Amino acid sequence: MEKFKTLTGVAAPLPMMNVDTDMIIPKQFLKTIKRTGLGKNLFDEMRYTPDGKEIPDFVLNKPQYRQSKILVTGDNFGCGSSREHAPWALLDFGIRCVISTSFADIFYNNCFKNGILPIKVSKEELDKLMDDASRGSNAIITIDLEKQEITGPDGGRIRFDLDPFRKHCLLNGLDDIGLTLEKRKFIDGFEEKNQLSQPWLWQSNSAA
Repeated sequence: MEKFKTLTGVAAPLPMMNVDTDMIIPKQFLKTIKRTGLGKNLFDEMRYTPDGKEIPDFVLNKPQYRQSKILVTGDNFGCGSSREHAPWALLDFGIRCVISTSFADIFYNNCFKNGILPIKVSKEELDKLMDDASRGSNAIITIDLEKQEITGPDGGRIRFDLDPFRKHCLLNGLDDIGLTLEKRKFIDGFEEKNQLSQPWLWQSNSAA
């Protein structure tokens, strides 16, 4: 998983409440277990007409937001079904940070496991960031995970809270597998001792 330290990029405003995971990535695109290729269908039903043409008014179809790395959105983002494809689609599009006042728990947890930073802010802070994001290509926001700080286009700063363990994982690019591999020395040591003390457990079944 890619490390997350600082992120500077255009922030896209999506002032909608209760954006569920089916809106983020509709069910017909869940046939794959690959984490790539889903970005083109992110917010599919809001980005495209039924015949596949782009809807010009949707924020991510506007020229100034096509390369957005940060999404500023309304309350309860990521509600609905517990599909890991939702953060996969966001990440494949290029979004590494989502800012809201609240997130659905499962979506929130899945973001950290896929290298996306979900930031919770107050209603007043969200209103300010939404206004910053409305500036188009000038909506440059910097996220400093080490300092737990958001810097807006005008230089204003917003502090955010984050669980220390989740912060550690993002800073070091550790998903669940990465966390396990940090203990590789101990795992290898256990296996070596276990092979000596209980060798029958390590015998190949092919000899039976």
